[in-house]
Amino acid sequence: MVGTVDLGFVLVTERLCSAMRCLLWRFGMMLVAIVAWVGSSDAGDLTLRFLYEGEPPQPKLIEVKRDVAFCGQHDLVDESLLVHPETGGIKNVIVYVYTGRGGSDIDPVPPPGQTRTLNQKDCRYEPHILVLQAGDTLQITNSDPVGHNPNVSMLRNPPSGLLIPPSQSPRMKLDKAEPAPLPVVCNIHPWMKAYVVVLEHPYAGVSDEQGRLVIKNLPEEELVFRVFVEAAKRSLDTVNVNGQPQQWTRNRFRYDIQPGNNDMGTVLLNAEHFRPRDEQ
Repeated sequence: MVGTVDLGFVLVTERLCSAMRCLLWRFGMMLVAIVAWVGSSDAGDLTLRFLYEGEPPQPKLIEVKRDVAFCGQHDLVDESLLVHPETGGIKNVIVYVYTGRGGSDIDPVPPPGQTRTLNQKDCRYEPHILVLQAGDTLQITNSDPVGHNPNVSMLRNPPSGLLIPPSQSPRMKLDKAEPAPLPVVCNIHPWMKAYVVVLEHPYAGVSDEQGRLVIKNLPEEELVFRVFVEAAKRSLDTVNVNGQPQQWTRNRFRYDIQPGNNDMGTVLLNAEHFRPRDEQ
């Protein structure tokens, strides 16, 4: 009949609309929460540069004794200390927010759950230092025509000694943060070495070949940072920052992060930092 209204249809429609509005409202609140978290965690970036003071040392050549037919084709060097021959930039220095005993107490950061790849190519690891967040997955890829046996010396995650044939890429989930950078060494090719750094947050940076690094989206507060230089034979307790001596404690320093870019300047390291104590 013309003009008759189906009240049941109207009731169902209103309920559906109410449910839709509720979902949209909840979705909007989630977006607000995400934006608020991002806004609170990207207050400032920290930039700094590590330079070698004095004559830059030449990287030591690797004597290849295994799988010589393939590995011997590549000019392999000891990557524990790579200094740019012209600028003195120190590559592969890692700086990260330290949250251990006496470190920073920061808000939890949701894990991204990403897959990070450590590639075995030309009988070396790339990258030399790989940073992950707890909850990420470590993928170790073998791009070489020879097998590799990387030994990942985990402390809080299950240890791993994998025999990886060519073209294989096994994965492992890393659920817990590790207390320090962990070495990865190939049991077949002992010169192959890298480091895996598993943190409970994303606040870390690795220096490029010019010694420059940036740590982005840091919280706006005073933070404790830890520095790891693979070839250093002693703690970085006394360093030169922007031409002035500065005292650090067990490779750690404090910095008050302000909004925007925080340029810490240049950190100079010299031969004494890389000389064993018994050679003093």
